[in-house]
Formats: sequence, C-alpha cells, structure tokens
Amino acid sequence: MDFDFAVFVNAWATVLSNPWLIVFLFIGVTAGISVGCLPGLTATMGCALLIPFTFGRPPLEGLFMLMGVFAGGIYGGSISSILIRTPGTPAAAATLLDGYPMAQRGQAGKAIGVATVASFVGGTIGALIMTFLSPSIASFGLRFGPAEFFALALFGMSMIIAVSGVSILKGIIAALIGLLVTTIGLDPLSGLPRFTFGSQNLLGGPTFIPVLIGLFGIGQVLRNVEKMEIVHEIQTAVGKILPSLKEMWQVKLTLFKSAVIGTFVGAIPGTGCDIAAFASYVEAKRASKTPEKFGTGHIEGVAASEAGNNACVGGAMIPMLTLGIPGDAVTAVLLGALMVHNYQPGPIFFRENLDIVYPLFAGMILAQSVLLVVGLSFARFFAKLLTFDKRIFTAIIFLLCIIGAYSMQFNSFDVFLALGVGIFAYFLEYYRYPLSPILLAFILGPIAEQNLRRALQISHGDPFTFIDPINHPISLAFVIISILALASMYLRMRKTRLEELKRERDEA
Repeated sequence: MDFDFAVFVNAWATVLSNPWLIVFLFIGVTAGISVGCLPGLTATMGCALLIPFTFGRPPLEGLFMLMGVFAGGIYGGSISSILIRTPGTPAAAATLLDGYPMAQRGQAGKAIGVATVASFVGGTIGALIMTFLSPSIASFGLRFGPAEFFALALFGMSMIIAVSGVSILKGIIAALIGLLVTTIGLDPLSGLPRFTFGSQNLLGGPTFIPVLIGLFGIGQVLRNVEKMEIVHEIQTAVGKILPSLKEMWQVKLTLFKSAVIGTFVGAIPGTGCDIAAFASYVEAKRASKTPEKFGTGHIEGVAASEAGNNACVGGAMIPMLTLGIPGDAVTAVLLGALMVHNYQPGPIFFRENLDIVYPLFAGMILAQSVLLVVGLSFARFFAKLLTFDKRIFTAIIFLLCIIGAYSMQFNSFDVFLALGVGIFAYFLEYYRYPLSPILLAFILGPIAEQNLRRALQISHGDPFTFIDPINHPISLAFVIISILALASMYLRMRKTRLEELKRERDEA
C-alpha cells in the first residue's frame, strides 16, 4: 500500500472546501492551548472532555477538533513554563530550562514567539513524516493474522507499562485492572454474560466515554480540589512576541534535527512528548558550539525542546493509525474516538477508509498552521488565563464531565460510572499507580482476547503458535520485544534502587 498522491490532493480539496472542518480545527487548537497552558490540566483530559461534543457531527469534524486539541495542548504547556516556571504539560518541562531565564531577562514575548514558531516547524515536519510513512507501515500490517494481532496488543501494553512510572509492578497491576474491566459484559465468542451481576447496563461492557472521562476528567477534578489554591501576583507581561527571521534562521538545523528526533521518538509506543522534548534538547546541547549557554536563556534550547515535543504529535499518530497501537495517552483517547465513530484503526482502516485517512493527514498538517496563527495572535490572552481563579476552572471541568458522561447514551448509569471510575482513579494516582496502562488495556484488551482465542482455535490449542519462527515470525518478534522492554525496565529500576540504597548508606 503506497502513498497515493492523487488521493492526498483530493483530500486537501475536501478539507479546504469544507469551512466547518477549518472551524472545528480552530476550536480544537484554541481549546488545546487553553488547557495546555494551565498547570494541572492536560491534552489527554481536553480530548476526553470534547469527545462527547463530536456526537451527531460528521466524523471528520470531531476528529479535526481532537487533533487540534492534541497539537494545541502540547504547545500550550510552553506558555506557563516560560512565564511562571511551571510546565502546563509534562511535554513542556524541557522548555522552562531556557524559556524561564529568558522571561526573567524581560524576553518572555520572544521566548513564546520562538516556542510558537518552533512548534509549527516541528509539528509540520512530524505531520509530513506521518503522512508519507504511515501507508507503508499499514501495508506491512496487512500480513497480520490472529497470532500477530495478539502479539501486537501484548507489545503495545508492555511498552506502555515499561515507561509508566517508578514501579513496573504498579504498571502491570494497572494494566491488569484495565484487562479485568474488559471482561465485563457478553463473551465475544460464546455470548454468555460475564461479571454483569444481573445489571442490564453492563451487558455491553462499561461504556468507553464514561470510563475515559472518569479516568482523566473527574480524577483530575478531585486532584485539583485537593491542591486548591489561588495564585496571586503572577507576572504575565509578554511584550514583543514575533522573533526575528535572523534568529530563527540561526537555529534552522536545530529545528529540523529536533523535529526528526521527536517524530521517531513519538512513533515508539509508550514514549511520549516529554521524552521527545528532552531527547531533542540534549542532542541540541551536545551538537552546539556553545553548550554552556544552554540553561541560561538560550533561544536554541527553547527551539529544540518545542520542535521535538510538537513533532512527537505526528509521530505518535503513526502506530495508532497504522497498527491500532496508541503512541501515548492522548492517541489512546483518539483511538477511542475513532472507535466511537465506528472506525477501527489498523491496516484494514487504511484499505477501507481512504476518505477518512488522507483528510486526517491533511488536517494534521493544517493544524500546525492554525497553531502558528492562534499562538502568535492570542499569546497575551493565553498568558492571562494563568491569573484566573482555579476554582472556576475546576467547577467548569466537573460540569463538562457530567454532561459528557450523560450525553453518550442519555443514561444516568453512565454518570455514576464516570464518578465511580473518577474516585477510583484519584486513589490510584494518590498511591502512584499510572492511569495510562488502564486506558490502553481497556482498548487493547478485547483485541488481545479475541485474537488469542482465535489463534488457539486455529492451532488446536497449541500455545507455541505465537512463537513459531516459521509460520508466525512477526508474532515471535513482537513477543521478544515485549519481554525485552519489560526486562530493560526492571533492570533500570533495580539499578536506580541500588544506587539510592548506596547513597543512603553513604549519607548514614
């Protein structure tokens, strides 16, 4: 399955001829930046809250809005990083290293301008790589059978677990919780009810949207209430925003290199934009002729981290669209949004839904231009959001959570389900259990179960069919990679723990 340039051109014609797509893209980017620049709120939560508002509209309009939230949310975190030294999102943690020192020197506007332009360049390169690389990967995926799909689902969950926190055991427990939830409802092969406890509302299993809103919406509301405070006297003076052409030309190689790094880091399931940002920043510092300037308010540091984390957006979309494996928590939400609209991302998605796939490519590229326009035009407005009372935002978010949970099926049971999941998610995070493995297992669990049972039926119950090097080499490769990912995480954590114990003994 090669890239079809003619279909791509037609997709651009479809997008540009439909003003509603552009409107929803603007709404998504603006909402994403607003959510991203407020510490404590995330692009994941923004996408989760907006999914219910896509019901009743053509799928492309809703997907464009969610992609805009993704792109805008990752960029928005840089605003609070630069102005108040608090990343709005984890992806912006590297940006504050040079962005905040620039703000202290009275160059906050220039730092935001550099971050905006770098985000546009990095995001555009990432989107282009996604556009031209995805069809080839999807073509490879057409060779998959039940054994390969099960191994792929196993690989996706293991990659998320391997980078989901300080404890691999807690990551595994979180993934098992997600898998347990997927067993609720009718058995996919026999049709018998499982763990429904006589409730008619659970015959179809827990509804995706209420679970999603509970995990990342209501859980976040409860955490905000716990840490409720009003920030006084935040300086949000921005000044001149647009950087000079000469300044951006001086960092052109850094922008390109960081964008490539960010894209391919994002394409590895389980990494994320924060890792892409730091990897790009470290490489820019290593290759610089003046590495001592990094960390002191250097434009190149801001450009590297922002180009890297925004390029990661396109990279993370690659495994989600082509293989049905989310690259991070946000793409897991986007995967769920596609499923809500009756699309199953993966190799077959490319073959049967070109009318959706190629417009998505065009929309991701166009989203970067929208981000540039909105970011440069309304930077001062987004900076002022930092001074608003957090209690107001928390109340609005809680209201949106309730509306979103109810609007899926107009069923009060879904509201109570979202509230229950939210309370459970709050306590999980309180004890430092990651939530991403739960969401990913909730999405991949049915795929893993159905293909596991089909593969065993085809092989007459032979469990070695998944590691058969002759008939299923792809499955074997994914199983090996999954084991290596978990083993490397365990060894790294064990080394860290030993170093901590040694340091404690030395201090004693």
